[in-house]
Amino acid sequence: MSGYGYRAGPADYHKSSGMPNLAFNVRDNVLFKRNEDNVAYEVTSTQLPPMTGGAFTDLRLGRGHIREPHWHPNAWELHVVVAGEAEISVMCPDSPQLVNYRAKEGQVVFVPAGWWHWITPVSEKVHLHAFFNHGQPETVHGSDILRLTPPEVLQNAYNVNAALAGKAFAPITESVRIGPPVSVQNDPGKPANPANPGQPYLNDKKKT
Repeated sequence: MSGYGYRAGPADYHKSSGMPNLAFNVRDNVLFKRNEDNVAYEVTSTQLPPMTGGAFTDLRLGRGHIREPHWHPNAWELHVVVAGEAEISVMCPDSPQLVNYRAKEGQVVFVPAGWWHWITPVSEKVHLHAFFNHGQPETVHGSDILRLTPPEVLQNAYNVNAALAGKAFAPITESVRIGPPVSVQNDPGKPANPANPGQPYLNDKKKT
């Protein structure tokens, strides 16, 4: 767990001597970055040791990019749109069902722990805050699953052509986090359309 800055259990700050540090500049800890318009900053219990039951991410995305599909095994996540508009897609593992929520400034979307989800900008730029109920939230990225799973396994499991699958996933050479991968040229003037316009839109009171 060293990659997450894991701390071996919460300290008893009530009995510690002196005042613990309770402030941190989120811009001082870059979680991942494509460019100035596509970047995420993070504050966890590594930066603020007393914050053992929560974490925070400041995420900015530009049109033509995407917060790649992923899930958090140990934490739920609450997305708050600070500026712009985003489509937040969430898959319920019980149904299974995929729902796409359109959210504007001041609106929130909740993602339960372990649920597959991703974020697509609708406006030219979108700014979101994400809150977690764990001091060290873990993340499993779809890019890692695709690039590290042998194509032969995909063929045996899903009856897909191993050679074609290997070729299709070849551009994924890293944990993408904010897509597309650097090896893929994307035209920001041609953003992807919403996945399913018939799903709930938080900015439309007639649709719930």
